[in-house]
Amino acid sequence: MTDSPFTIHDSRKRIRIAVLASGHGTNLQAIIEACQGGVLLGTVVVVASDNPKAGALGRARAAGIPVLVLSVRSVPTREKFEERLAEALHSYRPDLVCLAGFMRILSPAFVQQFAGRIMNIHPALLPAFGGVGMYGEHVHRAVLDRGVRVSGCTVHFVDDVPDGGPIILQAAVAVDADDTVSSLAAKIAEHEHRLYPEAVQLFAEGRLQIEGRRVRVLPPEVYQVPDPSQTRTWYEPAPVLASDPGGEP
Repeated sequence: MTDSPFTIHDSRKRIRIAVLASGHGTNLQAIIEACQGGVLLGTVVVVASDNPKAGALGRARAAGIPVLVLSVRSVPTREKFEERLAEALHSYRPDLVCLAGFMRILSPAFVQQFAGRIMNIHPALLPAFGGVGMYGEHVHRAVLDRGVRVSGCTVHFVDDVPDGGPIILQAAVAVDADDTVSSLAAKIAEHEHRLYPEAVQLFAEGRLQIEGRRVRVLPPEVYQVPDPSQTRTWYEPAPVLASDPGGEP
């Protein structure tokens, strides 16, 4: 990892990352390992899930990361679920919220609380094959059914429209004639595990600037000599306190 162009010196601040996941947590694992290896200037401070059996929770516990389990069945309404989730997340003071296979569509009211600092990764080249109902194997099956020659993955900011937020990074993957849903998913997952930490690191460096529906990735030299007047360009992470919440809220 020391040869990676994204390797960071420990003298800089580390951003605080909250991850929401409902499944196996392989993208969470990629983020954890990038943080541990110095590739990503961040710390995962909490992993939250709506699924008490999610593999992501086991990965978080193995890494010593606090977990939050909030089952939809334990709350009467979607609004109350999101209210409790947001309250718990705010207690960890995240600079960035990463959706990593989180199977709940978040309301505009929830997203607005983290506007400009909530990301998602999608297993297709958005805006194609995105939106409600397009997740996991459903995406890859739709790609194969349509005879698409190229698919891939997309990291994007989250807004009011499912899979409709400004695109940060994309990676393309060739769809071979003999690909199956599982083989295509495996090929794309390999790129997801590289792309998501890369996008988070760009955020940590303050190099992502949202311009309408687009995201401009600023060059490294711009980050190194920041202009304080560019308030939409420069993101100042919250200070990391000496003592963090150590268990489930």
